[in-house]
Amino acid sequence: MALSAQLSALDLLLIALAAVAAGLVNAIAGGGSLISFPVLTAVGLPPVMANVTNTVALLPGYGGAAAAQRRDLRGQRRRALLLLPAAALGGLLGGVLLLVSGEKLFGSLVPWLILLGTGLLAAQEPLRRWLLAHQQAGRDDHLELAAVGPVFLASIYGGYFGAGLSVILLAVLAVLLSDTLTRLNGLKQALALGVNLAAALLFLGSDQLHWTAAVVMAVAALAGGALGGRLASRINPARLRAVVVVLGLAVALSFFLR
Repeated sequence: MALSAQLSALDLLLIALAAVAAGLVNAIAGGGSLISFPVLTAVGLPPVMANVTNTVALLPGYGGAAAAQRRDLRGQRRRALLLLPAAALGGLLGGVLLLVSGEKLFGSLVPWLILLGTGLLAAQEPLRRWLLAHQQAGRDDHLELAAVGPVFLASIYGGYFGAGLSVILLAVLAVLLSDTLTRLNGLKQALALGVNLAAALLFLGSDQLHWTAAVVMAVAALAGGALGGRLASRINPARLRAVVVVLGLAVALSFFLR
């Protein structure tokens, strides 16, 4: 851990609050990284370290989401065995690219990546409506193999930055696989966990992980996720998503102005 990455008690408090918010948002609408990552950079972590720390800290949330939808994976063993290796390899490659890209390159890409993640989050609801209108359940189309390449490419992005990854994965699965959106969403959660687990395991052995921030964030994000689960029936996901989109646009603009 670099000396420049030392955090004060106030910094850790801000990080914890951001992680609670990220966990809550992820549990209800998605896009929590658009909250937690900018706060990590705001308290002084270099962009690569902030992204690495964010990925490791939010991993338990992906595990919880996958576990919550494990029933939707029933009958999809063949798909999971085929696509999970592609997701893990893509996440690992994305993580490697992040570590070797350096602060200057990644820092220059950050506003564009935040803008991309924000755009994907904004497209989530229209995409969901379109997919619901065009889903074709029960037809055996044998397109699992065709999904390997797109899942791998999407997973590279997921390992490199990741905001909006779930939207990309669900779109790929819904276009290439014929099934209900509920079952495909369960498969998507498993793939997203595979991507982030592979990247996080790589990051654990790097010198870019801020352990103190990661532990604080992981605990806070779990608390936020539990709170989000309790409030899910009281908060309109579309409105919360709109707030996060506006916030993401503001954060992207602030990075551009830097």
